Amino acid sequence: MSSSAIEIFESHRQVLMGLAYRVLGSVAEAEDVVQDTLIAWLGEKDGSISNPQGWLTTVCVRKALDVLKSARRARTSYIGAWLPEPMHTEVLDDPECQLSLSESVTMAFMLVLERLAPKERAAFLLHDVFEMDYRDIAASLDIAEPACRKLVSRARANVQRAETVHQAPKDRQGELLDAFMTAVNTGKTESLVSLLAHDVTVQSDSGGKATAVSRTLVGLKETLAFVTKVLGHYWRGGEVVALELNSSLGLVSRANGRAEAVITFGFDADGKASQIFVTRNPDKLARIDAEAGVLVRH
Repeated sequence: MSSSAIEIFESHRQVLMGLAYRVLGSVAEAEDVVQDTLIAWLGEKDGSISNPQGWLTTVCVRKALDVLKSARRARTSYIGAWLPEPMHTEVLDDPECQLSLSESVTMAFMLVLERLAPKERAAFLLHDVFEMDYRDIAASLDIAEPACRKLVSRARANVQRAETVHQAPKDRQGELLDAFMTAVNTGKTESLVSLLAHDVTVQSDSGGKATAVSRTLVGLKETLAFVTKVLGHYWRGGEVVALELNSSLGLVSRANGRAEAVITFGFDADGKASQIFVTRNPDKLARIDAEAGVLVRH
């Protein structure tokens, strides 16, 4: 293909990445899908594709769904809780990449998507997030248009029933990070308590490859004990950076220049943190290592 064809693909790369990541919940797998889409694109003859965006989206979503089938089988034997791989979204500051920066990529929203069947998930994303029409989605997923409409409707109802798909203003998120680290470093939890929901939960994902809490912690008492005693022991005096992860502010704990843990948050309708996600699986932290952050505590 010509250099202009490469430029066309590159102009769509971030949107394809955003689509593949939302389908798979894995940055690494999404990157592979986008690369495979590029290879397929390079195999086409110049001028043979009248609608590059539609062609690329179709190929990308089909490849992502193929990967999702095997990924879901593998997750049945996953050790402990499974969380999506954190994505550093602050680097995606191109105005054309707003889809990659939206609330539909938050950790809480990604977990809601996990409840949907694969084609249901893809149809919902293509219509409600990427604003494709039903006819094009049906063609991409190789289904009839009425069936496509039913998939989207069912998925939308499931998403709307979720009570944790909310986003807090960035200043509130900043307050939360400050209060969180104050509790870690000093054991003082007054400010943190005011920013947590009474039924807040803590989920940890280690994949059996790192030390992590083996069950979901529920409520203020267990959450505060985890922050002050567990994190207070391991994080106090260490390097912690703040990064925009999945379109929300999160914390990255580093040791010897490498990420050892990532903490992200989900919020309720009142803007309080109702979910705390702890990623410890080193396979899901590799891409975070290379990203620059703002140091918030030594």
